[in-house]
Amino acid sequence: MANFAVVIPARLGSTRIPNKPLADIAGKPMVVRVWELACQSGADEVIVATDDKRIGAACDVAGASWQLTRAEHASGTDRIAEVASRLGWPDEKIVVNLQGDEPAMPAANVAQVARLLRDATADLATLAVPIESSEEWHNSAVVKVVTDHAGRALYFSRAPIPQPRDNDASQPPADALRHLGLYSYRVAALKALTAQSPCALERTERLEQLRALWMGMTIQVAVAQVAPPPGVDTPADLAAMVRLFTRGG
Repeated sequence: MANFAVVIPARLGSTRIPNKPLADIAGKPMVVRVWELACQSGADEVIVATDDKRIGAACDVAGASWQLTRAEHASGTDRIAEVASRLGWPDEKIVVNLQGDEPAMPAANVAQVARLLRDATADLATLAVPIESSEEWHNSAVVKVVTDHAGRALYFSRAPIPQPRDNDASQPPADALRHLGLYSYRVAALKALTAQSPCALERTERLEQLRALWMGMTIQVAVAQVAPPPGVDTPADLAAMVRLFTRGG
C-alpha cells in the first residue's frame, strides 16, 4: 500500500514565463505533464493545488483532480497545507510536494522521497544529487545541502558548501550535493511549518527549508535514484523541456 499523497502546487502568475503551468509541452499543458508523472509514482491521491480556474479547466480535460486554493499564498507549501486542512488529512499522513514546473521529474524519485520519510523518524524528507561541475558548484540558483552521518540535513545554501579551506575551491568537493526541490512531509509538520513566520536565515538565502531547520525539525536527505533534468524556470528551460518530450514521444 502506497499510503502517501502527491500535491502539485501550480500558480498561474510567473514573471519570466506567462501562464507557466499552462505552457504547451509537446501537446499537453505542463501541469498535466507533471500530474501524469505523479500518477506513475504509486501515490494514493494526486491533486493539483492552484490559484486559478484556468488551470483547473486544463486539469478537467485531462481527468486530473484539483483544488482551488487562495490566491494570496506566499509559497507552494502554504497551498499544500490548505489542501491538507480542507480534506481533513490526519497528522501522520505523508504528502509529497511535487513542483508544478518539474514535468521531467522521474516518478521513481517521487516514490523514493515518500518512502524515505515513511522509513525515517524525520519531519520532512528530500533528495539531492552529486554536483559534478564547477559551473553548477558556483551557481547561486543551484541550492546545496550538507548532511550529518545519518543523512540528516545540517544546512542548505545558495553558496558553495562545504567550502574547502586549504584546497582549490574552484571545483566541488567529492561530497558536494545539489538539492532537488522535491519534499515529503507528515501533515503535522506541514501544519507547524506553515504556521510559523519566515525566519531570518530563510529571508537571507530565500530558502523555505531553512525555516524547518530553524524550528528544530529534522529533514532526512538521500541521493535520488535517478538524476532529473532541470525544471522549467526560464524560457530557455521551457524550450529544452519541449525538445526532451518531443524526442521521447
